Amino acid sequence: MTTYKIPYGRQNITNDDINAVVQTLQSDFLTQGPKILEFEQNFAEYVDAKYAVAVSNGTAALHLSLLALGIGNGDNIITTPITFAATANAALYTGANVYFTDIDPETYLIDLNRVEALIQKHPKGFFKAILPVDFAGLPVQAKQLRKIADKNNLKIIEDACHAPGAFFIDSNNQKQKAGNGQFADATAFSFHPVKHIAAGEGGMITTNNKNLYDKLIKLRTHGISKNNMNFHNFNKEKQGAWYYEMHDLGYNYRITDIQAALGNSQLKRADAGLQKRQEIAKKYQQAFKNLPVKFQKVPKDRFHAYHLFVLEVKDRKRFYNYLHQNGILAQIHYIPVHLLDFYSQFGWKKGDFPIAESYYSKTISLPMFPTLTEDEQNYIIEKVKAFFL
Repeated sequence: MTTYKIPYGRQNITNDDINAVVQTLQSDFLTQGPKILEFEQNFAEYVDAKYAVAVSNGTAALHLSLLALGIGNGDNIITTPITFAATANAALYTGANVYFTDIDPETYLIDLNRVEALIQKHPKGFFKAILPVDFAGLPVQAKQLRKIADKNNLKIIEDACHAPGAFFIDSNNQKQKAGNGQFADATAFSFHPVKHIAAGEGGMITTNNKNLYDKLIKLRTHGISKNNMNFHNFNKEKQGAWYYEMHDLGYNYRITDIQAALGNSQLKRADAGLQKRQEIAKKYQQAFKNLPVKFQKVPKDRFHAYHLFVLEVKDRKRFYNYLHQNGILAQIHYIPVHLLDFYSQFGWKKGDFPIAESYYSKTISLPMFPTLTEDEQNYIIEKVKAFFL
């Protein structure tokens, strides 16, 4: 019986991380303090964006992005069925309707040709936004998507929760990082423990739009602000420093200084983590190249952040059970959103998106995290080969 218990993802907490959190616990601010702004500024710099807004989690980042961009009751948005439910759920929170399009069978990303075809089937202005997902860490070709969006007056909210540090190379040979604000109106990131940057929970929204940034700041804190106060009864001479106004119905989607301190410490190791993920992926690919498995295709113009290392295999259930019996805790990403019970009420059913459904029937995610040891990866490779050979 194996003694290994290797998860598909795992956080890496160092002494520097612990010290950063302890220092914050000993400071005057556990929340609404200076560590949040520090984290926002450093993260914006990391992805080459002008602005960043830290929030309580990646779902909150998606929800607030939609709200700030004016997506609301009765609006129609497009997304992919191969994502975690939160991507589509965030649109439902606003009262919007969710439409799916099938995926590219090689990259597993939303198929932009199918996106255009879906838009053309409906009257002009029917769709208000698109939520592409940088699935597994592979970024969408956001410049191409921007052209589609501009032709059809669509907002883009990029779900880059898998992809901090990912990028594509544009036609001018320029590196375009996910979340840099050049193409998406807003981009959402997650700091869940299995993600690249672990803050326990937490999320970030990046944008280059100052007006959008100001809206996001208000919406994450109940819609309340002490800036630009214009209500009819505001009088500087009569009101004191305590005075504030509520301009919008917002939410309590704040992140804490404790989380921000941890995230900021983790951010310092982000590039080293990406490099390690690349090395792990290359070793898997080399080891499995002659096995009856299919890899996610990485176009030549993309840099994959490898939050996940996904394979397509036959007899997936037997393979999954075999790996778990041998202490390799592989996972499945994801059940197509349109097949979840809740979404059946909107008329979605099996057969609607055959490529996504075929992918789901075969997909499995192997362990992928920077602290995966050489011995652990060699053991995984040995067991995978033993299954197929």
